[in-house]
Amino acid sequence: MEQRIIGRTGQRVSVVGLGTWQLGADWGEVEEKDALAVLDAAVEEGVTFFDTADVYGDGRSEQLIGAYLRERPDAGVMVATKMGRRVALDPALYTLDNFRAWTDRSRANLGVDRLDLVQLHCPPTPVHSSDAVFDALDTLVEEGRIAAYGVSVETCDEALTAIARQGTASVQIIFNAFRLKPLERVLPAAAEAGVGIIARVPLASGLLSGKYTKDTVFAADDHRTYNRHGESFDQGETFSGVDFATGVEAAAEFAALAPEGATPAQAALRWVIQQPGVTTVIPGARSPEQARANAAAAALAPLPEATLRAVREIYDGRIRAQVHHRW
Repeated sequence: MEQRIIGRTGQRVSVVGLGTWQLGADWGEVEEKDALAVLDAAVEEGVTFFDTADVYGDGRSEQLIGAYLRERPDAGVMVATKMGRRVALDPALYTLDNFRAWTDRSRANLGVDRLDLVQLHCPPTPVHSSDAVFDALDTLVEEGRIAAYGVSVETCDEALTAIARQGTASVQIIFNAFRLKPLERVLPAAAEAGVGIIARVPLASGLLSGKYTKDTVFAADDHRTYNRHGESFDQGETFSGVDFATGVEAAAEFAALAPEGATPAQAALRWVIQQPGVTTVIPGARSPEQARANAAAAALAPLPEATLRAVREIYDGRIRAQVHHRW
């Protein structure tokens, strides 16, 4: 699989990574053996980047990854985790002492001395402008607790603020065929600064798979049920903030654009991969089959210009007015 340098880390990672939110919680229960099978399938298909967080299953996702990589030390996987969401979203809590405690817990969960990449996990907006916060992150690097740091953001303005920080290695942002705003300023700014872009929610919480109808019902413990209107966290994390019914209609149009032999989900991932400035895209997977199918998107030929124009037309016609001003 194609490998790209992830920003200022200097490390190469696969263009299709693996998001592991679903291996912790918030998407319904996943058995440990099934979770490990997903990780193994991804690695076998050339994936070398796992994205996790200390709040995914309150550490379960990190622990599962740590257990798997102890069995597969030859896998060559870079693990990015996140911190800051196990406490109230109060800028006053983003201190060096807390960062040490949070990263120590993640190091223990993952079973490593030094974390490859730690991202602030969608912190309050003022945190992005705090010199003290970034000084503390630099200290973690100096102390050897982490190799590099980045920021996971909700908005394009937050991304641009983070990119301007000299020590920021990467920015993680929601980016998909239903969320085009990062194309305007974020991706060009990241490319110019040498900051990696990790594209999350690439399938708009599954909408872009084309498998859902307006009557689809998700489990009560699935965030696609309980956070549809932003009840528990930012609405943008669920269906990219798109109204579900609107999203289903737009997804049907997108599905018709998939090249022969490719699924709509693979076409959606290929669309992200080929956008200038993107380092890696991190779809989740709840089965080995999904993990393999996602990885296969990296081998697709680039989508032709006509398809790219059609994606823009779907966005402009159905989605832009609904979400563009928010993020």
